[in-house]
Amino acid sequence: MLRRAFWPALALIIVGNFAGYAVAGPNGLLAWGGYHRDLQVRKAELARLEAEKATLRHRSQLLDPRKADPDLADEMVRDKLGLVRPDEVIVPLD
Repeated sequence: MLRRAFWPALALIIVGNFAGYAVAGPNGLLAWGGYHRDLQVRKAELARLEAEKATLRHRSQLLDPRKADPDLADEMVRDKLGLVRPDEVIVPLD
C-alpha cells in the first residue's frame, strides 16, 4: 500500500509547492500590491526627472555658443568664479 501511495503523494507535494509559490512567492499574487505601489512611485519619479530634463535642455539651449543668452552666461560666470561683490544682490529666476 505504501508503494501505491508514493507517486500520488509526490505529485501532490510538487503541485502544492508550485501553488504555494504562485500565491506567496516573490512574483506571486500577494506581491502584486507591492508592484503596483512601486509602479506609482516610479511614475512619479519619471515625471520629476522628465521635468528636470526639460529644464536642463532649455538651460543648455540658452547657453548655445551661437546664440547664448548674455544675462545667463554672465550670471553663471560670476557665480562659478566668485565674482559677486558683497553689496550685490542676485535674484534667481528659477
